[in-house]
This record gives sequence, structure tokens and C-alpha cells, in this order.
Amino acid sequence: MSQLDAVLQRIDADLDASLDRLFALLRIQSVSTDPAFKNSCRAAADFVAADLNSIGFAAEVRPTQGHPIVVGKSGNGKANGKPRVLFYGHYDVQPVDPLNLWTHPPFEPRIETLPDGRKIIIARGACDDKGQAMTFIEACRAYKAVTGALPLPITMMIEGEEECGSKNLFGFVRDNADEFKLDLALICDTSMWDQKTPAITTSLRGLVYEEVHLTCADRDLHSGLFGGAAQNPLRVLSKILAAMHDDNGRVTIPGFYDGVPELPADVKADLKGLNLTAETFLGQVGLKAPAGEKDRMLIEQIATRPTAEINGVLGGYTGEGAKTVIPGKAMAKVSFRLVGQQDPKKVREAFRAFVKARLPVDCTVEFANFADSPAIQLPFDNPSLDKARAALQAEWGRKAITIGAGGSIPIVGDFKSVLGMDSLMVGFALDDDRVHSPNEKFDLTSFHKGIRSWARILHALAA
Repeated sequence: MSQLDAVLQRIDADLDASLDRLFALLRIQSVSTDPAFKNSCRAAADFVAADLNSIGFAAEVRPTQGHPIVVGKSGNGKANGKPRVLFYGHYDVQPVDPLNLWTHPPFEPRIETLPDGRKIIIARGACDDKGQAMTFIEACRAYKAVTGALPLPITMMIEGEEECGSKNLFGFVRDNADEFKLDLALICDTSMWDQKTPAITTSLRGLVYEEVHLTCADRDLHSGLFGGAAQNPLRVLSKILAAMHDDNGRVTIPGFYDGVPELPADVKADLKGLNLTAETFLGQVGLKAPAGEKDRMLIEQIATRPTAEINGVLGGYTGEGAKTVIPGKAMAKVSFRLVGQQDPKKVREAFRAFVKARLPVDCTVEFANFADSPAIQLPFDNPSLDKARAALQAEWGRKAITIGAGGSIPIVGDFKSVLGMDSLMVGFALDDDRVHSPNEKFDLTSFHKGIRSWARILHALAA
């Protein structure tokens, strides 16, 4: 029996004990956004640190201005050229509201069986991110039990504020950059493609979020008296916003696509082979036709292409009944999801210039900005990517796809810009895990095979 086979066998034999440890963590009500749960968040940090110490990590709970960060180290010196890795996860969870929609208390974890026969773990944090983080910790535990050592140097960073913006993590990473400048970051807070198909998230879209305020008259006007003569900021704003896209769904802001790459042919072929259809993706929300770039696959529209979206428009009278006014002001919220090497500052300035160029006489504009974060892309030629894909295929029996995520994990940007590390994002969540919602779940198979997957990935990275 090979060393890896012995580790996998240990994982299988230890599954019930692994669930016991996960359930103990799930019972801790570590809701980070609510000050009432401050002590519970500290208890969760203490639990994680004690668990890491029990398998040979030198773990400690590091204070911040908010909830603490758990740091555990197995040793950071390079051993025979093996990479030093940083594993990132979080022990905090979302609030449970609305509580009345939970079928059982959210911090009393249990296993249930779905009508299709799947066994699932139900609890707040079961998937996001306690269950996922524990897949990695349990893989390390099995390695230590079988071999007495980990296959490569590992540092753990388990934070307690991811669900409320990681506001103290960024400073922590910058202040301790020399300590955490390793070779590769590993993250388990993403998804599989489906129940049987593993996935590696190779990109996260960046974000520019703008608020636009137009002013015309110095007050709301009587539309009977001033209508037809006075400039209407809602009409002006609507025209500008409508001009942001052409008839093919392409964004018309000059320079917007600068830095947007084309996917490698093999990656694009993999995505095409997934056969994501409008019926399966949009049908679940009552829609039929993709509204993005017409020459792009649906999966490209939601994962690998940039977007410009209008998130809200406000102006004039919006109350009950009728009030015939021409508003003096109008406001819109507009967001841009970025990919590749798009520069957030250039996109922001291009959007503002686009708006200003279309302002008529008697109309002024002011802007506010709420986000300027770049996209993150793991190079497709990173050797760790090929090793992880092969390891996942060996476990799941299917080729692991590489896919972009439409959302963001902001700290991944700092891992690259501050620490100089690429991030390998491997997760085992499913679309029906009800993350952030009542009755959050994590498939038992995702938990079990997630542990086995990390054991295989660690073995491959160390080879």
C-alpha cells in the first residue's frame, strides 16, 4: 500500500470522528456581524487553535481590532524544494435570520437524507465555511496520523470576519507580510460544478461600484407648468444608462475592454462541453434569454467576461398615488465586474467621462465610489493547477474543470499584491447548499471526498 493509499484509508476509517469534530465547531454560534456573539467568535477561534495544536501545528489566536485570527504553522522552511503553502478559511458565519424558516435550530447540526438519497449535513456554517475549512484540516490530520508529518510546510490562516467584510484581515496581512510570504495560497470557499464534477476556480471578477447624482432644477417642478421646457434629470440619466450597451449586449464605454483576455482554446472547449443552457440557468429565476454579449456563451457571460449593470435608480415621486412633478435630482447605482487585467481606476474614470460627455446644458453631475478592486486570475500555466486538476480527477473520476467565479474574495487580491502569491481555489459547495439562507447544508459526500481530495492535492504538490 502506498503512503497516499494509507492516508486515504485513514480518512475513510476516521469519517465519524471527523463529523464529530465538525459538529462541535458547528455548535459554536460564531456570527461575526452581531456584537452579541463576540464571545462565541472567540470560542470558535479557540476551538480551531486547539484542534490545530492537537495535530502538531504551532497554533495561536492572534488579536485584531475585531474578531481574532487563528494562525497555525507546521514549519515554513523549504524541504527538498517542496512549496510552502498558506491555507486560508474562516470560522465565522452569517446571521440565521429569518429563524422561523429553519426546520431545526441552526446551531444544532444533524444529518438528514434527501429524497434522492443524498445524505446532507444541516447547520449554519455547514458549508460556508466551517465544513469546507475542516476538509483541509482533516486531510492534514490523516497525514499526521499515518506518516507522523505533513507532506509539505503548511501555514494556516483562519479568520473570523469574512462574513462582515474581513475589515481587519487586510491590515493584518500587510503588517505581517514577511511572515506570510510563502509560495502558494490554498482556499476552500468555492464550489464544484455539480455533484460529480470537481472544479478549480481560476479567476475572481473585480468590482467597480459607482453612484451617480444628476441635478437639473434647484427643486422639484410642477410638470404642468414646467413640462416640455425644463430639463428632466430622470430622462437624462435613463438615456445615459441605456447608452452603456449596444444592441449586441457589448459595453460601449471607450476603453472598457482594455486588458480583457481571450480564454485559451482548451479552457474554452471545457466550458463549452459543460452545456450550460438558458433553460437550466435562467429558467430557475423565471427568465428565458441571455442578455449579455450575443457572441459569447452563457457560461462566459456569467464567469469570464466583464459586466456593466445598473443596480438602482431613484428620483422624483415614488410614493403611493400620483404626484405630477419633474424632479430636480436623480440618482443611479452602477457596478462593473472586471476580469483579466482591467484597471479599476481606468474603468471608473472612463465611466465618469462617458457620463459627463452626455450631459446637456442645465445638468450637473457628482459621483461617489464604493469599490475599486481588480480581478484575480491564476495563470493557466501554473504547475500547481495541473497537479491539482490531476488529483481531483483521480478522486472524482471526472476531469476537473477550471472556471471563473462571478463574485469576489477580496483577500485573494492581497495575497497576490501584498504577498506575491497565486491562490489555488478548490471548493466542494453545491448550488443547492443554501449558503447564507435558512437550512444551510453541505453534502456528506462533499465533506468526505473533499477531505480525500485535499490529501491527494497535498500529495501531488509535494511530489
